[in-house]
Amino acid sequence: MAEYVGAIDQGTTSTRFMIFDHGGKVVGVDQKEHEQIYPKPGWVEHDPAEIWTRTNEVVEGALKKAGITAADLAAVGITNQRETTVVWDRKTGKAIHNALVWQDTRTQGVVDELSKDGGQDRFRAKAGLPLATYFSGTKIKWLLDNVDGARKKADAGDLLFGNIDTWVIWNLTGGTDGGGVHVTDVSNASRTMLMNLETLDWDEELLTAFGVPRSMLPAIKPSSEVYGNAKGPLNGIPVAGDLGDQQAATFGQAAFDVGDAKNTYGTGCFMLLNTGTDMVPSKSGLLTTVGWKLGDQPAVYCLEGSIAITGALVQWLRDNLGLIASSPDVEALAATVEDNGGMYFVPAFSGLFAPYWRGDARGAIVGMTR
Repeated sequence: MAEYVGAIDQGTTSTRFMIFDHGGKVVGVDQKEHEQIYPKPGWVEHDPAEIWTRTNEVVEGALKKAGITAADLAAVGITNQRETTVVWDRKTGKAIHNALVWQDTRTQGVVDELSKDGGQDRFRAKAGLPLATYFSGTKIKWLLDNVDGARKKADAGDLLFGNIDTWVIWNLTGGTDGGGVHVTDVSNASRTMLMNLETLDWDEELLTAFGVPRSMLPAIKPSSEVYGNAKGPLNGIPVAGDLGDQQAATFGQAAFDVGDAKNTYGTGCFMLLNTGTDMVPSKSGLLTTVGWKLGDQPAVYCLEGSIAITGALVQWLRDNLGLIASSPDVEALAATVEDNGGMYFVPAFSGLFAPYWRGDARGAIVGMTR
Protein backbone atom coordinates (compact mmCIF):
# COMPACT_ATOMS: atom_id res chain seq x y z
CA MET A 1 0.00 0.00 0.00
CA ALA A 2 1.33 3.44 -0.96
CA GLU A 3 2.35 5.35 2.17
CA TYR A 4 3.46 8.72 0.82
CA VAL A 5 2.38 11.67 -1.31
CA GLY A 6 4.59 13.86 -3.47
CA ALA A 7 4.43 17.58 -4.19
CA ILE A 8 6.08 19.39 -7.10
CA ASP A 9 6.70 23.02 -6.10
CA GLN A 10 7.67 24.88 -9.27
CA GLY A 11 8.64 28.35 -8.08
CA THR A 12 10.03 31.50 -9.63
CA THR A 13 13.66 30.78 -8.80
CA SER A 14 13.74 27.03 -8.17
CA THR A 15 11.89 23.73 -8.41
CA ARG A 16 11.40 21.38 -5.44
CA PHE A 17 9.97 17.93 -4.99
CA MET A 18 8.84 17.04 -1.48
CA ILE A 19 7.67 13.67 -0.18
CA PHE A 20 5.39 13.48 2.86
CA ASP A 21 4.33 10.55 5.00
CA HIS A 22 0.79 10.03 6.29
CA GLY A 23 1.47 12.25 9.31
CA GLY A 24 2.66 15.15 7.16
CA LYS A 25 6.34 14.65 7.96
CA VAL A 26 8.80 15.43 5.16
CA VAL A 27 10.75 12.24 4.34
CA GLY A 28 12.55 13.48 1.23
CA VAL A 29 13.19 16.76 -0.59
CA ASP A 30 15.33 17.92 -3.48
CA GLN A 31 15.59 21.43 -4.92
CA LYS A 32 17.35 23.06 -7.88
CA GLU A 33 17.47 26.65 -9.15
CA HIS A 34 16.90 27.55 -12.79
CA GLU A 35 18.24 30.45 -14.85
CA GLN A 36 16.68 33.91 -14.64
CA ILE A 37 16.86 35.43 -18.13
CA TYR A 38 16.81 39.24 -18.58
CA PRO A 39 16.87 40.08 -22.33
CA LYS A 40 16.08 43.78 -21.74
CA PRO A 41 15.41 46.03 -18.73
CA GLY A 42 12.09 44.97 -17.20
CA TRP A 43 11.94 41.73 -19.20
CA VAL A 44 12.11 38.46 -17.24
CA GLU A 45 12.05 35.02 -18.85
CA HIS A 46 12.48 31.34 -17.99
CA ASP A 47 13.33 28.44 -20.28
CA PRO A 48 10.33 26.07 -20.07
CA ALA A 49 12.48 23.12 -21.19
CA GLU A 50 14.93 23.80 -18.36
CA ILE A 51 12.07 23.93 -15.86
CA TRP A 52 10.80 20.56 -17.08
CA THR A 53 14.32 19.08 -16.85
CA ARG A 54 14.72 20.42 -13.30
CA THR A 55 11.34 18.95 -12.38
CA ASN A 56 12.45 15.46 -13.41
CA GLU A 57 15.80 15.87 -11.66
CA VAL A 58 14.32 16.88 -8.31
CA VAL A 59 11.70 14.09 -8.48
CA GLU A 60 14.45 11.53 -8.94
CA GLY A 61 16.62 13.22 -6.32
CA ALA A 62 13.95 13.30 -3.61
CA LEU A 63 12.92 9.68 -4.23
CA LYS A 64 16.55 8.65 -3.87
CA LYS A 65 17.04 10.66 -0.67
CA ALA A 66 13.87 9.17 0.81
CA GLY A 67 14.98 5.67 -0.15
CA ILE A 68 11.67 4.87 -1.85
CA THR A 69 10.35 4.37 -5.39
CA ALA A 70 7.54 6.09 -7.22
CA ALA A 71 5.35 3.05 -6.53
CA ASP A 72 5.37 4.06 -2.84
CA LEU A 73 3.47 7.28 -3.67
CA ALA A 74 -0.31 7.39 -3.53
CA ALA A 75 -0.50 10.58 -5.60
CA VAL A 76 1.38 13.70 -6.66
CA GLY A 77 0.23 17.32 -6.69
CA ILE A 78 1.52 20.52 -8.28
CA THR A 79 1.95 24.05 -6.96
CA ASN A 80 3.47 26.74 -9.10
CA GLN A 81 4.48 30.31 -9.83
CA ARG A 82 1.15 31.52 -11.07
CA GLU A 83 1.04 34.01 -13.95
CA THR A 84 4.22 32.91 -15.73
CA THR A 85 3.09 32.16 -19.28
CA VAL A 86 4.11 29.38 -21.66
CA VAL A 87 2.81 28.92 -25.21
CA TRP A 88 3.84 25.74 -27.00
CA ASP A 89 3.21 23.71 -30.13
CA ARG A 90 0.79 20.86 -29.39
CA LYS A 91 2.44 18.66 -32.06
CA THR A 92 6.13 19.13 -31.17
CA GLY A 93 5.75 19.92 -27.48
CA LYS A 94 8.24 22.77 -27.82
CA ALA A 95 7.61 26.28 -26.50
CA ILE A 96 7.46 28.96 -29.19
CA HIS A 97 9.36 31.39 -26.91
CA ASN A 98 10.80 31.48 -23.42
CA ALA A 99 8.18 31.70 -20.68
CA LEU A 100 7.22 35.27 -19.81
CA VAL A 101 7.58 35.49 -16.02
CA TRP A 102 4.92 37.14 -13.86
CA GLN A 103 7.43 39.92 -13.07
CA ASP A 104 7.91 40.79 -16.77
CA THR A 105 6.79 44.32 -17.73
CA ARG A 106 7.08 44.19 -21.55
CA THR A 107 3.29 44.10 -21.93
CA GLN A 108 2.75 47.65 -20.61
CA GLY A 109 1.81 48.70 -24.15
CA VAL A 110 -0.94 46.07 -24.20
CA VAL A 111 -2.18 47.34 -20.82
CA ASP A 112 -2.21 50.95 -22.05
CA GLU A 113 -4.08 50.03 -25.23
CA LEU A 114 -6.76 48.01 -23.47
CA SER A 115 -7.12 50.67 -20.75
CA LYS A 116 -8.12 53.33 -23.29
CA ASP A 117 -11.65 51.88 -23.27
CA GLY A 118 -12.85 51.66 -19.66
CA GLY A 119 -9.64 52.34 -17.76
CA GLN A 120 -7.50 50.06 -15.64
CA ASP A 121 -10.57 48.46 -14.00
CA ARG A 122 -12.23 47.66 -17.34
CA PHE A 123 -12.44 43.91 -16.61
CA ARG A 124 -12.34 43.95 -12.81
CA ALA A 125 -16.06 43.11 -12.39
CA LYS A 126 -15.62 39.85 -14.34
CA ALA A 127 -12.02 38.88 -13.67
CA GLY A 128 -11.43 40.48 -10.26
CA LEU A 129 -8.19 41.98 -11.56
CA PRO A 130 -6.98 45.38 -12.80
CA LEU A 131 -5.29 45.63 -16.16
CA ALA A 132 -1.61 45.10 -15.35
CA THR A 133 1.47 43.45 -16.82
CA TYR A 134 1.31 40.90 -13.97
CA PHE A 135 -1.37 38.64 -15.44
CA SER A 136 -1.21 35.98 -18.16
CA GLY A 137 -3.71 37.47 -20.63
CA THR A 138 -1.46 40.36 -21.68
CA LYS A 139 1.49 37.95 -21.99
CA ILE A 140 -0.39 35.56 -24.31
CA LYS A 141 -1.40 38.50 -26.50
CA TRP A 142 2.22 39.73 -26.65
CA LEU A 143 3.49 36.30 -27.69
CA LEU A 144 0.86 35.89 -30.39
CA ASP A 145 1.55 39.39 -31.73
CA ASN A 146 5.36 39.25 -31.59
CA VAL A 147 6.50 35.68 -32.32
CA ASP A 148 6.66 35.00 -36.07
CA GLY A 149 3.76 32.84 -37.22
CA ALA A 150 2.30 32.47 -33.73
CA ARG A 151 -1.04 34.12 -34.44
CA LYS A 152 -1.59 31.99 -37.55
CA LYS A 153 -0.72 28.77 -35.68
CA ALA A 154 -2.96 29.73 -32.77
CA ASP A 155 -5.90 30.39 -35.08
CA ALA A 156 -5.28 26.98 -36.68
CA GLY A 157 -5.49 25.31 -33.26
CA ASP A 158 -1.84 24.27 -33.19
CA LEU A 159 -0.76 26.16 -30.05
CA LEU A 160 -1.45 25.54 -26.37
CA PHE A 161 -1.24 27.97 -23.47
CA GLY A 162 -0.59 27.29 -19.84
CA ASN A 163 0.69 28.84 -16.68
CA ILE A 164 3.53 26.69 -15.31
CA ASP A 165 1.12 24.24 -13.62
CA THR A 166 -0.42 23.42 -17.00
CA TRP A 167 3.00 23.07 -18.69
CA VAL A 168 4.24 20.69 -15.97
CA ILE A 169 1.05 18.58 -15.88
CA TRP A 170 0.96 18.30 -19.69
CA ASN A 171 4.55 17.04 -19.76
CA LEU A 172 4.12 14.96 -16.61
CA THR A 173 1.20 13.06 -18.16
CA GLY A 174 3.12 12.28 -21.35
CA GLY A 175 3.15 15.43 -23.48
CA THR A 176 3.31 14.54 -27.16
CA ASP A 177 4.23 10.93 -26.34
CA GLY A 178 1.32 10.06 -24.12
CA GLY A 179 -1.50 12.42 -24.96
CA GLY A 180 -0.58 14.98 -22.31
CA VAL A 181 -3.51 16.23 -20.23
CA HIS A 182 -4.14 19.94 -20.87
CA VAL A 183 -5.69 21.26 -17.64
CA THR A 184 -5.43 23.98 -15.03
CA ASP A 185 -7.27 24.60 -11.79
CA VAL A 186 -9.56 27.48 -10.82
CA SER A 187 -6.88 29.26 -8.76
CA ASN A 188 -4.43 29.43 -11.65
CA ALA A 189 -7.16 30.24 -14.18
CA SER A 190 -8.21 33.20 -12.02
CA ARG A 191 -4.76 34.76 -12.63
CA THR A 192 -5.09 34.94 -16.41
CA MET A 193 -7.67 37.77 -16.71
CA LEU A 194 -9.53 35.41 -19.04
CA MET A 195 -11.75 33.55 -16.55
CA ASN A 196 -15.11 34.76 -15.29
CA LEU A 197 -15.03 34.57 -11.48
CA GLU A 198 -18.73 33.68 -11.28
CA THR A 199 -18.94 30.98 -13.94
CA LEU A 200 -15.39 29.65 -13.32
CA ASP A 201 -15.09 29.31 -17.09
CA TRP A 202 -13.27 31.15 -19.85
CA ASP A 203 -15.20 34.29 -20.79
CA GLU A 204 -15.88 35.07 -24.45
CA GLU A 205 -15.77 38.86 -23.97
CA LEU A 206 -12.36 38.61 -22.29
CA LEU A 207 -11.01 36.18 -24.90
CA THR A 208 -12.09 38.54 -27.68
CA ALA A 209 -10.56 41.58 -25.98
CA PHE A 210 -7.20 39.85 -25.57
CA GLY A 211 -7.36 38.07 -28.92
CA VAL A 212 -6.89 34.61 -27.45
CA PRO A 213 -8.45 31.62 -29.28
CA ARG A 214 -10.34 29.32 -26.91
CA SER A 215 -8.62 26.31 -28.51
CA MET A 216 -5.35 27.34 -26.81
CA LEU A 217 -6.77 27.18 -23.32
CA PRO A 218 -6.67 24.30 -20.84
CA ALA A 219 -9.78 22.79 -19.27
CA ILE A 220 -10.49 24.44 -15.90
CA LYS A 221 -10.76 21.85 -13.12
CA PRO A 222 -11.21 21.80 -9.35
CA SER A 223 -7.99 22.10 -7.32
CA SER A 224 -8.30 18.52 -6.08
CA GLU A 225 -9.17 15.67 -8.40
CA VAL A 226 -7.32 13.08 -10.47
CA TYR A 227 -6.38 14.75 -13.78
CA GLY A 228 -4.44 11.81 -15.21
CA ASN A 229 -1.54 9.46 -14.52
CA ALA A 230 2.12 10.42 -14.67
CA LYS A 231 4.72 9.04 -17.05
CA GLY A 232 8.50 9.07 -16.62
CA PRO A 233 10.04 8.98 -13.11
CA LEU A 234 6.56 8.98 -11.53
CA ASN A 235 5.10 6.48 -13.99
CA GLY A 236 1.55 5.42 -13.13
CA ILE A 237 1.11 7.76 -10.15
CA PRO A 238 -2.15 9.78 -10.17
CA VAL A 239 -1.70 13.52 -10.68
CA ALA A 240 -4.35 14.65 -8.25
CA GLY A 241 -3.85 18.25 -7.14
CA ASP A 242 -3.15 21.66 -8.68
CA LEU A 243 -3.04 24.97 -6.82
CA GLY A 244 -1.26 28.27 -7.47
CA ASP A 245 1.55 28.88 -5.02
CA GLN A 246 -0.03 31.61 -2.89
CA GLN A 247 -3.40 29.87 -2.71
CA ALA A 248 -1.56 26.66 -1.81
CA ALA A 249 0.23 28.49 1.01
CA THR A 250 -3.12 29.83 2.27
CA PHE A 251 -4.61 26.33 2.22
CA GLY A 252 -1.46 24.84 3.74
CA GLN A 253 -1.61 27.32 6.63
CA ALA A 254 -5.18 26.08 7.26
CA ALA A 255 -6.75 29.50 6.61
CA PHE A 256 -10.08 27.78 6.03
CA ASP A 257 -12.40 30.22 7.80
CA VAL A 258 -13.72 33.54 6.53
CA GLY A 259 -11.39 36.25 7.77
CA ASP A 260 -8.34 34.01 8.05
CA ALA A 261 -5.27 35.42 6.30
CA LYS A 262 -1.68 34.44 5.57
CA ASN A 263 1.36 36.38 4.42
CA THR A 264 4.17 34.73 2.45
CA TYR A 265 7.67 36.10 2.02
CA GLY A 266 9.28 34.51 -1.03
CA THR A 267 10.35 35.91 -4.38
CA GLY A 268 7.58 38.42 -3.80
CA CYS A 269 5.28 39.04 -0.85
CA PHE A 270 1.63 38.05 -0.91
CA MET A 271 -1.13 38.42 1.66
CA LEU A 272 -4.34 36.48 1.04
CA LEU A 273 -7.56 36.85 3.06
CA ASN A 274 -10.24 34.17 2.92
CA THR A 275 -13.65 35.68 2.00
CA GLY A 276 -15.44 32.33 1.80
CA THR A 277 -17.86 31.66 -1.05
CA ASP A 278 -18.43 35.42 -1.51
CA MET A 279 -16.54 37.32 -4.19
CA VAL A 280 -15.61 40.58 -2.50
CA PRO A 281 -14.72 43.44 -4.85
CA SER A 282 -11.90 45.60 -3.50
CA LYS A 283 -12.13 49.37 -3.26
CA SER A 284 -8.51 49.60 -2.11
CA GLY A 285 -6.51 48.16 -4.99
CA LEU A 286 -6.52 44.51 -3.89
CA LEU A 287 -7.22 41.54 -6.17
CA THR A 288 -10.31 39.36 -6.02
CA THR A 289 -9.11 35.85 -6.76
CA VAL A 290 -10.17 32.22 -6.43
CA GLY A 291 -8.63 30.51 -3.42
CA TRP A 292 -9.48 26.90 -4.24
CA LYS A 293 -12.26 24.53 -5.19
CA LEU A 294 -12.45 21.02 -3.76
CA GLY A 295 -14.40 18.58 -5.91
CA ASP A 296 -18.06 19.56 -6.24
CA GLN A 297 -17.94 22.02 -3.34
CA PRO A 298 -18.38 25.76 -4.06
CA ALA A 299 -15.25 27.74 -4.82
CA VAL A 300 -13.59 29.67 -1.99
CA TYR A 301 -12.50 33.22 -2.83
CA CYS A 302 -9.79 35.49 -1.45
CA LEU A 303 -8.67 39.09 -1.46
CA GLU A 304 -4.98 39.46 -2.24
CA GLY A 305 -2.34 42.12 -1.80
CA SER A 306 0.81 41.55 -3.88
CA ILE A 307 4.38 42.92 -3.84
CA ALA A 308 6.50 41.80 -6.79
CA ILE A 309 10.00 41.86 -5.28
CA THR A 310 10.96 40.89 -1.72
CA GLY A 311 13.19 37.82 -1.48
CA ALA A 312 14.22 38.45 -5.08
CA LEU A 313 15.94 41.62 -3.83
CA VAL A 314 18.28 39.47 -1.76
CA GLN A 315 18.98 37.41 -4.87
CA TRP A 316 19.68 40.68 -6.75
CA LEU A 317 22.15 41.75 -4.06
CA ARG A 318 23.88 38.40 -4.52
CA ASP A 319 23.82 37.92 -8.29
CA ASN A 320 23.71 41.45 -9.70
CA LEU A 321 25.58 43.59 -7.17
CA GLY A 322 27.85 40.88 -5.78
CA LEU A 323 27.34 42.41 -2.33
CA ILE A 324 26.92 39.00 -0.68
CA ALA A 325 28.10 35.49 -1.56
CA SER A 326 24.98 33.66 -0.41
CA SER A 327 21.50 34.74 0.62
CA PRO A 328 21.92 34.13 4.42
CA ASP A 329 24.84 36.62 4.41
CA VAL A 330 22.38 39.51 4.17
CA GLU A 331 21.24 39.03 7.78
CA ALA A 332 24.79 39.17 9.14
CA LEU A 333 25.43 42.28 7.06
CA ALA A 334 22.27 43.97 8.33
CA ALA A 335 23.28 43.20 11.92
CA THR A 336 26.44 45.30 11.54
CA VAL A 337 24.49 48.59 11.70
CA GLU A 338 22.22 50.00 14.42
CA ASP A 339 19.48 51.16 12.06
CA ASN A 340 18.83 52.09 8.44
CA GLY A 341 19.71 55.75 8.96
CA GLY A 342 16.44 56.82 7.34
CA MET A 343 17.39 55.20 4.03
CA TYR A 344 14.99 52.95 2.11
CA PHE A 345 15.21 50.77 -0.98
CA VAL A 346 11.94 50.53 -2.92
CA PRO A 347 12.52 47.41 -5.10
CA ALA A 348 9.97 48.21 -7.81
CA PHE A 349 11.92 46.29 -10.45
CA SER A 350 8.66 45.07 -11.98
CA GLY A 351 6.56 48.11 -11.18
CA LEU A 352 4.48 48.64 -8.08
CA PHE A 353 1.75 46.07 -7.47
CA ALA A 354 -1.03 46.50 -4.88
CA PRO A 355 -2.55 48.94 -4.37
CA TYR A 356 -1.05 51.13 -7.11
CA TRP A 357 -0.67 48.80 -10.13
CA ARG A 358 1.88 51.09 -11.74
CA GLY A 359 3.82 49.16 -14.34
CA ASP A 360 5.99 52.21 -15.07
CA ALA A 361 7.38 52.48 -11.52
CA ARG A 362 11.02 51.47 -11.04
CA GLY A 363 13.34 50.69 -8.15
CA ALA A 364 14.55 53.61 -6.04
CA ILE A 365 16.93 54.26 -3.17
CA VAL A 366 15.70 57.21 -1.10
CA GLY A 367 16.82 59.00 2.05
CA MET A 368 20.53 59.22 1.18
CA THR A 369 22.73 61.85 2.80
CA ARG A 370 26.41 62.45 2.31
